[in-house]
Amino acid sequence: MTCEVRNLSTFQALGGANLFQDDRYLELGLMVGLELHQQLDTQRKLFCHCPTIIQEREPDGEFVRRLRPTQSEMGEVDPAALFEFQKQKRFRYEYYNDSTCLVEADEEPPHDLCEEAVDICLTIAEFLKSRPVDEIHPMRKIVIDGSNTTGFQRTTIIANGGEVIIGKKRVGIQTICLEEDAARKIADDEKNNMRVYRLDRLGIPLVEVATNPDIRTPTEAQEVALALGLLLRSTGSVKRGLGTIRQDVNVSIKGGAITEIKGFQQLDMLSTLVSLEVQRQEKLLEIRDILKKRGISPKDIKPNLFDITVVFDKSESKVIKKSIESNESVYAVILPGFANLLGYEVQPNRRLGTELSDYAKFWGGVGGIFHTDELPRHGIKESEVSSLRKLSHAKEQDAVVFVAGSKEKCRDALEAIVERAREAVKGVPAETRMPLPDGTSKYARPRPGSSRMYPETDVRPVKITDSRLKKIRKNMPETIENREKRFIRDYGLSPDLAYQVTRSQNIDLFEQIIKETGVSPTMVAATLENTVVSLHRDQVPTENLNDNHYLELFNSIANKTISSEAIPTILTFLAKQPKSSIETAIESTGLEMVTSREVEDVIKKLVSERMDFIREQGERSVGGLMGVAMKELGGKADGKTVRELLTKEIQEILNS
Repeated sequence: MTCEVRNLSTFQALGGANLFQDDRYLELGLMVGLELHQQLDTQRKLFCHCPTIIQEREPDGEFVRRLRPTQSEMGEVDPAALFEFQKQKRFRYEYYNDSTCLVEADEEPPHDLCEEAVDICLTIAEFLKSRPVDEIHPMRKIVIDGSNTTGFQRTTIIANGGEVIIGKKRVGIQTICLEEDAARKIADDEKNNMRVYRLDRLGIPLVEVATNPDIRTPTEAQEVALALGLLLRSTGSVKRGLGTIRQDVNVSIKGGAITEIKGFQQLDMLSTLVSLEVQRQEKLLEIRDILKKRGISPKDIKPNLFDITVVFDKSESKVIKKSIESNESVYAVILPGFANLLGYEVQPNRRLGTELSDYAKFWGGVGGIFHTDELPRHGIKESEVSSLRKLSHAKEQDAVVFVAGSKEKCRDALEAIVERAREAVKGVPAETRMPLPDGTSKYARPRPGSSRMYPETDVRPVKITDSRLKKIRKNMPETIENREKRFIRDYGLSPDLAYQVTRSQNIDLFEQIIKETGVSPTMVAATLENTVVSLHRDQVPTENLNDNHYLELFNSIANKTISSEAIPTILTFLAKQPKSSIETAIESTGLEMVTSREVEDVIKKLVSERMDFIREQGERSVGGLMGVAMKELGGKADGKTVRELLTKEIQEILNS
């Protein structure tokens, strides 16, 4: 599988001429591995026979559950599962009678694996030259964040090995897996410590393609993701649109640690995400070196908490004042040698103090932290900072971190800060992070361990036979890249237009229109990729247009009922009144094509009124009069026909 960068904006976004040649990242020892997750467009879900549709209407019912971690076969509890359990959340699940069943509610055993989904994954494996397993054995992966009613996600390995080629670079494929998608998160009810999910997405088949950590630059990471995305779309069996594709990105540098950033959806910002994670790890290593020079070791950082409520008894800080008025407390902990380091920026607008705050929020449930590097501020006076340091016996080189809340929350938050501070002395913690819109990231949870996986006993294994693989190889779909070349060769599309169509959601619709109507491929491609985009920018609700609207539109052009000039007006009408027929749209806009005789009459009249202009300009007058003629005809005539008739009339005058 190869990938080309064909348009300028993508090329520039990927680093232009310096693509794959960033020596700085090579010196840092950057290693990146991708895990691309894509929903499959199957008739049924992975472990039941419900349709794979996302609902927009209100749910039909709901139920509430709590989940708890279980021990693995080795008697161990996964740290990520334990982390989620610490939150003590309840989960409300909303369901639909027509797209969820007792399997999603975990009230009925799972059905056999969806064979259609298996075949799609085997097709992907063939594209990537991966080796299919002899027999598929589903596994359970412990997940108790509420995204699955069972407390685990079912997943299975389909194939191992393989490669994707980017230019001259080979990036190895680790595994191709098939798993069930998670429930759809709707809201967090913080007041009742409850999270709300919808079950319509739960169980939709999801392919996971994981690469080896062979990627060495941010731009290369983005190119690999683009190539894999195109390959998956080549199957013609993946879902499209927001939320159907997600990336997990594993990043590390020399001296750092493997950091997993989960659920990234903005593919065009993947290189930014990687480069900012590299920056974060570099800065954390700088902080580590400073702490070592200051003689600080992890054992120096102790979880000795101080009740400092008395210091802020008359504080003007709104947060602290509200807590004290609610009979809560203010507790602090000393971080030896951390003075002036908590304000150290590790990513744009994110500091070491922000990293500590993330831990305090997740583990302690507090709203945030205060620390001496940023004070006096937030309504806290210099005198209060002095009293704080005196009461806690903090030295000049020490930082003091404090939080407000119940005693239990303060304790959990500050103990989490102590653990994170100890990690800062070591360097970069191995953790799972959540992407933010600007390409930065924040702490999500600890990295999961091997104890989170165990065999699924409720689903029968599936044998991968030679005959099945032969059938897959015989019916391999055309790749997007080959399709692009064919569109240029067979349909006469320009390279740019072919590139646009083959990478858009309209690729299949484009070919369907050409085959059913026989109209100009360039006209169809330009309408789908340019005209519709332009209308959308003008606030026309083009999302209301469906495939049938376009088919009827181009059938009307093929039948010479309307001209191509009427396309924007007709589409605008149908977008605003999507239940109307094409006949109603034509009648309401008054754009039914005029007869050839009427066109001739308009052109003869126009030519007779512009004799002097024609004799002065000669053949160039055709271009000058085309706009006038088309305006006169009001989009009711085909431009090609108008030009031919106009040219004929002008030639007769010039030759007379």
